[in-house]
Amino acid sequence: MKRAIPAVVGAATALALVLAGCGGEDEPADPNAPVTITLAGWSLSTTPEFKTLADGFHAAHPNVTVELKEYDATNYDTQMTADLAAGTAPDVYVLKNLKNFYTYQSGGQLLDVSDTAGGLASVPSLGAYQVDGKTYAVPYRQDSWVLYYNKELFAKAKVAPPDGSWTWDDYAAAAKALTTGIKAAGGKATGAYQHVFQSTVQGFALAQTPGADLLSGDFSYLKPYYQRSLDLQAAGAQPTFGTANTNKLTYQAQFGKQQSAMLLMGSWYIATLLKQRVSGDADTFDWGIAPAPQFDKSTTGTSATPVTFGDPTGLGINPKAGKAEQAAAKAFLGYVAGEEAGKALAGIGITPALVTDAVSQTLFGLDGVPQDDLSKFAYAKHDTKVENPVSKHTAGLQNLLNETHSAILSGSTGLDPAIDEAQNRAKNEVLNQ
Repeated sequence: MKRAIPAVVGAATALALVLAGCGGEDEPADPNAPVTITLAGWSLSTTPEFKTLADGFHAAHPNVTVELKEYDATNYDTQMTADLAAGTAPDVYVLKNLKNFYTYQSGGQLLDVSDTAGGLASVPSLGAYQVDGKTYAVPYRQDSWVLYYNKELFAKAKVAPPDGSWTWDDYAAAAKALTTGIKAAGGKATGAYQHVFQSTVQGFALAQTPGADLLSGDFSYLKPYYQRSLDLQAAGAQPTFGTANTNKLTYQAQFGKQQSAMLLMGSWYIATLLKQRVSGDADTFDWGIAPAPQFDKSTTGTSATPVTFGDPTGLGINPKAGKAEQAAAKAFLGYVAGEEAGKALAGIGITPALVTDAVSQTLFGLDGVPQDDLSKFAYAKHDTKVENPVSKHTAGLQNLLNETHSAILSGSTGLDPAIDEAQNRAKNEVLNQ
């Protein structure tokens, strides 16, 4: 945090200078002149992070009001692109992941915020928003994928719980043993649940496989991960892709209602699970967090750093915002990436971009969060690779691979033909553009 403070101070100073310059030449400068900036968000009634950040910043900068503008969560990027083109977009908007960052940046729709970013070198995921040495957004949260597990179902099935040493073979064996053990004990839960997101397979494969490169167009690294998923489906150790789609299964209900003993999901689910335990949408049971299963033993164990994936979530500034609004927005960006905002986000179960000891203590101080050492390790320590490397080809490749994901797991196309088709399409439809 010591290196992050200058960015906030610098941005705040810039804010004062710009506001001072807004008056007439003969008028005294007023660095405390009120200013309102608008911030994009979605599902505001159930997603408190935006209001948390707005209120926290306003408390530190009483002259700046952050006004929220709500978008549809599912169609966020489509709506934001339209508003930017129409000149009606808010002053600050969210980059949900890195998939469309290149489109926004190359289209001139993000202000250069290198001056603010200069004091945020301690924020691990900041570099994801740099192009040609300039920074165009600042991360405020950094979710990483981990393994959630139901300690009570493990005990019921008489299966040893995760200890931080698992490879994917260990995970697959546990999923099968859990399914058998739970059934023998009179239960109906499956050992695992793999949601329909392409990330559940492709994100891990890209992050963990040595030499894997999305932009190369060589997708052979996906094969062992899909083979494992197909095997678990066939064994009944997790619901099939078709069942999940047809029955509209949700990962929240599968784990929260104890229909599955294990769930691979992003750290954002912590906040959801805590909230649903209170509302009754999730059962109350003993649960924990473990590192995601690893490619091989070299990154397992609590003395090593497990490899996982997860794009940062960032904030960028609309270049069409006024000068006073831009200055206030830069100060806001400096705040959201720092420790104070991080503690505020952790206080509602969100994983911020900068995880310090104080941030971890805040999150694990929440009622219902597991207190075991492995859960604390899994939350705080990991090598998180980006899911969407910044490139003009990323969106096209990911859209194509989403179709591949459905084709393989639904059984409509065999694994090898599906990978071959994806590679040919990548070469002929995306990478040649």
